[in-house]
Amino acid sequence: MTSEVVENELEFYSKAKKYWKDVPATVDGMLGGYGHISSIDINSSRKFLQRFLRDGPNRTGTTRALDCGAGIGRITKRLLLPLFKTVDMVDVTEDFLTKAKSYLGEEGRRVRNYFCCGLQDFSPEPNTYDVIWIQWVIGHLTDNHLSDFLKRCRAGLRPNGIVVIKDNMAQEGVIMDDVDSSVCRDLDVVRKIIRRAGLHLLAEERQENFPDEIYHVYTFAMR
Repeated sequence: MTSEVVENELEFYSKAKKYWKDVPATVDGMLGGYGHISSIDINSSRKFLQRFLRDGPNRTGTTRALDCGAGIGRITKRLLLPLFKTVDMVDVTEDFLTKAKSYLGEEGRRVRNYFCCGLQDFSPEPNTYDVIWIQWVIGHLTDNHLSDFLKRCRAGLRPNGIVVIKDNMAQEGVIMDDVDSSVCRDLDVVRKIIRRAGLHLLAEERQENFPDEIYHVYTFAMR
């Protein structure tokens, strides 16, 4: 439980906001110095996502996606814009969203909204998104805020839409990172929060071919 490791909620959020303000607005900055893993990450995510976009009675649509904790738009540019007609981006750091406008290039015209907001305060527009993609950002939310945010995401889905979480998983329990003011939860804790939000897991996959020294990374699809 984050309540056991987060002593002061306001400080937890303000420290994280301050940390990201000082991070360079580059792919390497977004990935904490691991910019070289970006292609492996995107290729795996594309394969994971495409199983839901294939033809079939419950096929997920490709009209609109939301990129949560979007940063400069690494995922928007390489994963979401090639697959969806339009994308919205949300991030707490204004400088990243400003940089995104040049980083995304011509295709960035299909980004409809740049929301500058922490996810604990953000509400996706109801019945709007085919895919809500949440990567490497759930550690910046307390358990209660994450559960509440996922409930709002559920309301933001169009028919057959999915919410995807891709993030680091701890071996056991919840680990606090004081450097960027975030937590890393184990698989059981994350699954419990997903259930608490009233979402049902459709798929779960461990990322392969990442460096040994980083946390295991898992992707979950749910609706």
